[in-house]
Amino acid sequence: MKVLIVNASERIGGAAIAARRLAIALRKQGHDVTMLVGDKQGEEPWVVQAAPLWQLKLNKTVERGRIFALNRFSKEGLWDIDIAGDGVDITPLQVFKEADVVHLHWVNQGFLSGKSILKIMQSGKRIVWTMHDMWPFTGICHHAGECRRHRKECGECPLLRLPKADDMSRQLVEQKREWYGETARLSFVACSHWLEELAQQSSLLRDRHVTCIPNPIDTHTFCPGDKIEARKKLGLPLKTHLVLFASMKVTDERKGVNYLLETARLLKKKYKQDDSNLAFVAMGQHAERLQERIQFPVYSLGYVSDMQQIATVYRAVDLFVTPSLYENLPNTIVEAMACGTPCVGFRTGGIPEMIDHLANGYVANYKDSDDLAQGILHTLSHPGMGDAAEHYAQYMYDEARVARQYAEIYRLMPEN
Repeated sequence: MKVLIVNASERIGGAAIAARRLAIALRKQGHDVTMLVGDKQGEEPWVVQAAPLWQLKLNKTVERGRIFALNRFSKEGLWDIDIAGDGVDITPLQVFKEADVVHLHWVNQGFLSGKSILKIMQSGKRIVWTMHDMWPFTGICHHAGECRRHRKECGECPLLRLPKADDMSRQLVEQKREWYGETARLSFVACSHWLEELAQQSSLLRDRHVTCIPNPIDTHTFCPGDKIEARKKLGLPLKTHLVLFASMKVTDERKGVNYLLETARLLKKKYKQDDSNLAFVAMGQHAERLQERIQFPVYSLGYVSDMQQIATVYRAVDLFVTPSLYENLPNTIVEAMACGTPCVGFRTGGIPEMIDHLANGYVANYKDSDDLAQGILHTLSHPGMGDAAEHYAQYMYDEARVARQYAEIYRLMPEN
């Protein structure tokens, strides 16, 4: 059986990392897997770029321009929605023609258009769609927040400047209903039970097969190691408690940077922590900007792409904090836990499924910086949580285990 894994990027972004890890895990088990991407960063021959990079960049620019005009020339929410207006057609490609299973992941921002997706659905292939956010079952948004219009037909979208009953969100729901009606050989996978439940409540997928399989991780790369050696390697202090905050872009408000700043202020003022026993480590783009905004020492590592280096960072710190406001099943928590690093995060999305409160980490009340501060202090005072985190992650997210679950889905799908 030949499997084609399709994602907008090979390595950039959480969905890309998860899709690539799954491809590698399936290949290790002997499956014939090719990855088709819009933006190829590596050299492996089994990863194929779908179109010239200039074409993908042009599609992305045109798509954002359409959204900008659609939303009355407002930049607000410009990257929160996708309308699938522009993209490449992958169905003529040889790797598509040869595939028995087409496994879609994140396909937005000018990679696949609505017309492209419709042609994929009409191809007669077995199709699996792993959902890394809500877009496959909403009209136009990736994260609906408190909105529940996707349970009906969308419309009156709060992300649009001029919401109407028949606005673009309603039109996209109707298009997606057409996509999904073109094939019975279609299965949806959510990476968390939280997303699975939302999908099953939606008007688009409530009658479709939806299951939950977590993202895989290479537990040989992400595993515990010597903390002191890791700190020496990174030039970090050897005795101070270190709290890691990591994001693709550290200043992204959706990742909770403002709540992190308030939490640090509370740790200093209310809970009387000082620079001698607590410091922060920041990993991601613009990490250096936190140095001026947090009253504790901040060790900026910048953007790190090498997985071995990332694993070293997790081993070096005492805990990982993720005050993110919207999450499905973040790779960062999986990676940290697999390295024996407990995590602290808000009660949102799939995070409560990953962190067993007070056992392998701490789940704080949503948007409650004081509870987040208490969670950091509690976790630092219970170092045994790291062992529990490692054991959970090494079992639940083991790449071989996840690959077997997907292989079973491929096998059970009807051939005709």
